[in-house]
Amino acid sequence: MADKRVDSGSESDSTEEPVVGNVNKFAVVPPNYSGKPKKGHLIFDACFESGNLGRVDYITEIEYDLFIRPDTCNPRFRVWFNFTVENVKSDQRVIFNIVNFSKTKSLYRDGMTPMIKSTSRPKWVRIPAKYVYYYRCPDHRKNYVMSFAFVFDREDEVYQFSYCYPYSYTRLQNYLDNLEKRNYDFLHRELLCLTVQQRRLDLLTIASPDLQASANEKLKTVLITARVHPGETPSSFVCQGVIDFLVSNHPIAKILREHLVFKIVPMLNPDGVYLGNYRCSLMGFDLNRHWQEPSPWAHPTLYATKNLLMELDRNQKHDMDFYIDLHAHSTLMNGFMYGNIYDDAERYERQSVFPKLLCGNAEDFSLSNTNFNRDAVKAGTGRRLHTTKLSSEPTKEQHVNLHHSSVLRRFSELTGEQHVNLHHSSIPRRFSTAHIRVLIRCLNAARKFA
Repeated sequence: MADKRVDSGSESDSTEEPVVGNVNKFAVVPPNYSGKPKKGHLIFDACFESGNLGRVDYITEIEYDLFIRPDTCNPRFRVWFNFTVENVKSDQRVIFNIVNFSKTKSLYRDGMTPMIKSTSRPKWVRIPAKYVYYYRCPDHRKNYVMSFAFVFDREDEVYQFSYCYPYSYTRLQNYLDNLEKRNYDFLHRELLCLTVQQRRLDLLTIASPDLQASANEKLKTVLITARVHPGETPSSFVCQGVIDFLVSNHPIAKILREHLVFKIVPMLNPDGVYLGNYRCSLMGFDLNRHWQEPSPWAHPTLYATKNLLMELDRNQKHDMDFYIDLHAHSTLMNGFMYGNIYDDAERYERQSVFPKLLCGNAEDFSLSNTNFNRDAVKAGTGRRLHTTKLSSEPTKEQHVNLHHSSVLRRFSELTGEQHVNLHHSSIPRRFSTAHIRVLIRCLNAARKFA
């Protein structure tokens, strides 16, 4: 049922106990201990929306090995984690080792660090880089491990750790519900379809009600999609920022609404997002490889979105002028785009305009990382499909990195989310777990994370 291809990252040894399902209020106690957990016996939980933690091994009273649960129906992908820890003691020091990443390359090698918040401090912040190490570990067959040291500073708190800033399906639904309540005459929300698990695939249409097609000119239409990969949460922040701008009173937003029709699908993979997957849908499919022939029962969100595109392309009133699919990248810095190669020189030149405009206006956009290709491996992606199926419009994937971006920093001013811009630090790449333990001596018992 799921996609089957060789993983490009390191694989866990087949002799290990498989990681299936999330931990559920799992108390980790020392070996041979019996009885109820005491204060300081950590309780881990990932049985909540977008949660992911499959297993916890007790190593010492201060050290724990954590195992990411693979995507549902697809053991290849183990990157996203999101879990809580409770039953802590004040000033309790720990080292968490996340030991089964499926990818070797990561922005954790370039200064990115995990996110942390707690009950009384609900804003996400990053763990300081000097307490986070990403390295080949001899204790785990030289697989890459991310270890970080932490002090639980308040006894009655529930602490939550995450791969990067979460953006859940429920958060999107609440946001769209609030948008609808504003009763904008230029905004229309509709249901494209329901997912396998009966979640909404929403479509927003943003355009002035006075905008009409004429006999000589069609309605120029822009399609924006996001979050086909659940673990790429920055794409949802960027998409929400785009929507917030388009519905705002900004003079440019008004001009855009008066001249263009915007069709926006903010979350292409609601089930995968809800389940805490990194890349796949409920049934284990990487949806961004199935645009060519989507199944109405296995890939209903792609099937509905593709039908929408085909209808717009055939519609005599609409000119499909531009398509952009928002992603986030786990290994490259800055924002950049992936586009297509066309035999038609004019079409090829047209699609290069937008990246150049972004490069001139966005400080974190990288033209050098922007790439145009027609690789056979990418044949099932959204941008490649629309090259072959639609008549004329440029199609692109916009990527922002998972570490930091000016887009996220500007968006944080609108949402109140704290997006911390870390300075890159020199981090050792190779050392043993024993070296990690030295970190404990460096931690200040009174240190607070916020």
